[in-house]
Amino acid sequence: MRFDIATLFPEFMDRALDESVIGRARKRGLFEAYCHNIRDYTADKHRRVDDTPYSERQGMLMQAQPIWDCYKAICGERRPHAIYMSPQGKTLTQKRALELAQMSDIFILCGHYEGVDQRVLDRIAPEEISIGDYVVSGGELPALVLIDCIVRTLDGVLSQPDCYEDESHFSGLLEYPQYTRPEVWEGEAVPPVLLSGHHANILKWRREQSLLNTLKKRPELLENAELSDDDLATLHNVN
Repeated sequence: MRFDIATLFPEFMDRALDESVIGRARKRGLFEAYCHNIRDYTADKHRRVDDTPYSERQGMLMQAQPIWDCYKAICGERRPHAIYMSPQGKTLTQKRALELAQMSDIFILCGHYEGVDQRVLDRIAPEEISIGDYVVSGGELPALVLIDCIVRTLDGVLSQPDCYEDESHFSGLLEYPQYTRPEVWEGEAVPPVLLSGHHANILKWRREQSLLNTLKKRPELLENAELSDDDLATLHNVN
């Protein structure tokens, strides 16, 4: 799988992509990521890529031409799936990350300042993705979140699929509580069922705790979750 990231901060992106689980996967060749400096495609001698918007709004807007030239230079005859990290986009979900993981070639545009000239967005026609209903200074951090979310589901990145399939949101529910050694900490003991060695009982406990955790923290997720009769009984008993 290949990512091409158009950004004003390629060194920052490269450093982040070389860290931790994602960095190890990159070094092993499980995915490719290339960070391209949009400033390399401006005709301005001062390497400016922004200008004031045609409105009364304060701030600067990224110009269309450097982005378009960057996109053309990166893609050539290829037509990767294009993504623009934007607070106006659809919120990233685990489901969408899994869908994107099936693609072989993704181009990501990281905006900055007050955004990007609409004309180049119309030309590239990217999918717009947001990581939440808030605004950050640029698209670099959201792009890293997106790449991390996608890459960790690729074959060989984590030791086994359970490492991400058991996590929050994969099944539509939040994850169950987790515990590690020592068995008793500050007078609080690990739930006995987890020490029992009884696999079926542990799975049942995990499912029940996942339901209860979701009900407590994100009850709206239950509206679209696939629930069995046992799940409904568990939720009913709480109420």
